[in-house]
Amino acid sequence: MSEQKSGPAAGTAPGPEAVFRAHLAEGKFMLQRSASAGVHVFYPRVAVPSTGETDLEWVEASGLGTVYATTVTRQRPNPDGSSADYNIAIIALDEGPRMMSRVEGIAPDKVTIGMRVKARVATVDGAPNVVFDPA
Repeated sequence: MSEQKSGPAAGTAPGPEAVFRAHLAEGKFMLQRSASAGVHVFYPRVAVPSTGETDLEWVEASGLGTVYATTVTRQRPNPDGSSADYNIAIIALDEGPRMMSRVEGIAPDKVTIGMRVKARVATVDGAPNVVFDPA
């Protein structure tokens, strides 16, 4: 009796999430775009949600966007009295999709809807992630 291993079969390509994370590990913010329709999609996936097209290719994101929604998450003060508050924001990327992230380099309560932002890849909790700074 042969033993089966869990996970993708040998010789198969990694899934879209793994490819996205690999690009982030290289310091690149990449999005998927339908080659036929030119529509950008985010979250990484195998097909365009509205059409089912599977001709998705990876392209570098402009990194520019606009804060669509924001909220401040309040934390207990640090022992030294400093604040650990942070914001959670929905960013409308210039390419079309929206993504959840946070805006850094500004006090969390100063992030406003309509604010222009620029993406960068930063290490958050030990892993590369997309965060935004005021543009």
